[in-house]
Amino acid sequence: MRTGRVEAFSDGVIAILITIMVLELPKPDGADWGALAADWKVLLAYVLSFVYLGIYWNNHHHMFQAVRRVGGGVLWANLHLLFWLSLVPFVTGWMSEQDFATVPVVAYGLVLLVAAGAYSILQTVLIRTEGPGSALAVAVGRDLKGKLSVPLYVAGILLALVHPDLGLAAFVLVAVIWFIPDRRVERQLAHQAAHPTDVEA
Repeated sequence: MRTGRVEAFSDGVIAILITIMVLELPKPDGADWGALAADWKVLLAYVLSFVYLGIYWNNHHHMFQAVRRVGGGVLWANLHLLFWLSLVPFVTGWMSEQDFATVPVVAYGLVLLVAAGAYSILQTVLIRTEGPGSALAVAVGRDLKGKLSVPLYVAGILLALVHPDLGLAAFVLVAVIWFIPDRRVERQLAHQAAHPTDVEA
């Protein structure tokens, strides 16, 4: 099967999740800048979650650009990822409404951790489908960012048990790491286009 429907469906789901988050933002209790400033933590949680969903959309798009076909395993792995991403608006709202209490922040971190695991599973299934010498396999390489993210999420969850702000700081750090553009797939596709006869090790 071609990848178009998987990409279109995933794009639609992520767009809906972002829309849900912005619709759930509480309106400021007043008509001045002070009323808006009073909700700065809520806005920060929205921005952080928006960035996370944007990062997943961006990397999902790049990953599927290096894929020629999908099978049933890819479809289920993709749905698995979308399931965990669909919980982002829920834990974002809970965290905001409870003034960033410990348990909601821990729950937020757990969703981010499991979503990262789901993305890794999808990536692994795609590489198996495409083969070890595929553009995606070569581009991913050792996947240092992915391997670094998991311990940072775990650290953030544990730090949130000490103080929620410490946990949030760790989650922000992961977002910053992934926010920096990752051009591995683009470089590999450009290389293959320029050297179509090359055989990747």
